[in-house]
Amino acid sequence: MIFVNLPVEDVGRATAFYAALGFKQDPMFSGEHASSMAWSDAIVVMLLAKPFFQTFTKKQVADPRTHVGSLISISLDSRDEVDRIAEAAVANGGRELHGAEDHGFMYSRAFEDPDGHGWGPLYMDMAAFAEAKAAGHAG
Repeated sequence: MIFVNLPVEDVGRATAFYAALGFKQDPMFSGEHASSMAWSDAIVVMLLAKPFFQTFTKKQVADPRTHVGSLISISLDSRDEVDRIAEAAVANGGRELHGAEDHGFMYSRAFEDPDGHGWGPLYMDMAAFAEAKAAGHAG
């Protein structure tokens, strides 16, 4: 499993945002200072109140609105799913970083959550990727 730990200003607001995107809250690992939001059986986003997050590190916690520490990409099953999650993010307090980027074999968008954490949902057509690679047009 992968657990992505994100410092947030307001656990309730962050929980509502991620629930609107399709993440499922696990009440067993959620409370006043943290909210466990599952994307899948293998990927969980832990939304941690900043003071609680700070207990896990001696380093200063960066403000993701002004500094980038990571960009998180998630693979989806279709272009429509990429559009759906990006539109849900904007409709629920997120900010679109860039609209659709279509490279033929890969389709993506990007948004920030209300705390400034960057997400890049994408759809990869592996058959089209193999064709583009064979033609010398992909990584």
